[in-house]
Amino acid sequence: MVPLSYNVRSMVTRKVTTLATAIGIALVVFVFAAAMMLGAGVDRALAASGRDDVAIVMRNGSDAELSSRVEGNHLGLIRDQPQVARTGGEAVVGEVVIIVTAELADGSGGISNVLVRGTPAEGIAFRPEVKITRGRAPKPGTNEVIVGQAIAGRFKGMSVGQQFDLRRNRPLQVVGEFSADASSYESEVWGDVDVIRTSLGREGMVSSARVRLSNANAFPAFRAALEADKRLGVKVMRESEYYKKQSESTSGFLSGMGIIIAVMFSIAAMIGAVITMNGAVAHRAREIGTLRALGFSRLSILFSFVIEAIMLALVGGAIGLAFVMLMTLVTFPVMNFQTFSEIVIRFTPTPSVYLWSLVVAVIMGLIGGLGPAIRAARVSPVEAMRA
Repeated sequence: MVPLSYNVRSMVTRKVTTLATAIGIALVVFVFAAAMMLGAGVDRALAASGRDDVAIVMRNGSDAELSSRVEGNHLGLIRDQPQVARTGGEAVVGEVVIIVTAELADGSGGISNVLVRGTPAEGIAFRPEVKITRGRAPKPGTNEVIVGQAIAGRFKGMSVGQQFDLRRNRPLQVVGEFSADASSYESEVWGDVDVIRTSLGREGMVSSARVRLSNANAFPAFRAALEADKRLGVKVMRESEYYKKQSESTSGFLSGMGIIIAVMFSIAAMIGAVITMNGAVAHRAREIGTLRALGFSRLSILFSFVIEAIMLALVGGAIGLAFVMLMTLVTFPVMNFQTFSEIVIRFTPTPSVYLWSLVVAVIMGLIGGLGPAIRAARVSPVEAMRA
C-alpha cells in the first residue's frame, strides 16, 4: 500500500483546491446534520412530554386531544379503575385543549397558532417537571394563566403582566412563566380548566384525561378495561406513545426537506471532488509512474486515491459538524402537524447525527474520488515517465 503520508502531503500541497472541495462537502454535511438535529429536536420536545406510567384517555377515533371530547362524569369511572395510582396526589386530571391565533410581538404583523390548555389546580403538581420560573401559579377559578418560557414574549399579550383574549371579551391575564424540561409544554399557555371551557361553552366535558398508573406495567390491563367499557367510548394510549406519534410527521417532514436540500448540494460537492481528484491525477502523472516503477500495483494506486478522496471528505465533514454545533444555541419555531399549533424547539445533536453525517461525507468522497482513482490506476508507468 502507498503510505498515507503521501496522501497527506498531496492534500497540503494543493491547499486551494483541497480547501474549496472540503468547504463544499462541509456545506452539505452542515445542511444534512442541521436537518437531522431539527428532527431530533422535535422528537426530544415531544418525547420529553410523555411518561410510560401515565396514560392518556381520549374519545374513540380521535388522534389528538384537540379533536377529542370526554364526558366530565366519566372521570369518576376512570378513577375507580384498580390500576390507577392511589398515592402521590390526584391521579386523574381532565383537561381542555384549544388553539388560539396570536399575533407575533416582533411588529411584523405575522400570526401563528398557540395551544391553550385548561387544567385543574392539580395539573401542575401532576407533572413534576413543570416549574414556575417567573411570577406565580394561577389562582383556581380565575382568568389567570401561565405561559411556557419558549413562547413567553414571542406573542402579543403573552408576557407576565400582560393579557390576551381567548375569545372576544374573554381576556386571560398572564401571571407567570414556567419551564418543563424543554418539552412541548413550554410552547403552551395553561389556565383554569373551568374558566376556559366555560368561555368556550364546553361545560361538563374535557378534551382528554391523563391518568397516573400504579406502575408502567399496569397499562395493558387499564387500557383493556376502559376500551371494553361501552359506556365510555374511549381509546387509551401511553402518554409517551401519544407524543411519539405526534412527533413522527413533523420530524419526518423537516428531516426529509433537509435531506432533499443536502442531496442537491451534494451533487455540486461531488463534482468538486471529481474535479479536484482529476486535477491531482493530471499533475501527478510522473509521481504515479514512479510509484508503479517502484513496484506498487494498480490496485495500490487505486486505493491510494480513493483513500485520499475519503480523507478530504472527512476533513469537510469535520468542518461541517464543527459549524453545525453552533445551531445548538438557536431555537426554532415549527408547526406541530397534529395540533396545528406552534412549538419552539432546539437543534438537538445526537450520536446518530454525527455518525450519519460522517457516513454521508465518506459516501460523497467515495463517489467523487472513485472515477479519478480508476483513471490513476490505469496510467502507464512508461508513458507517465515520458510526460
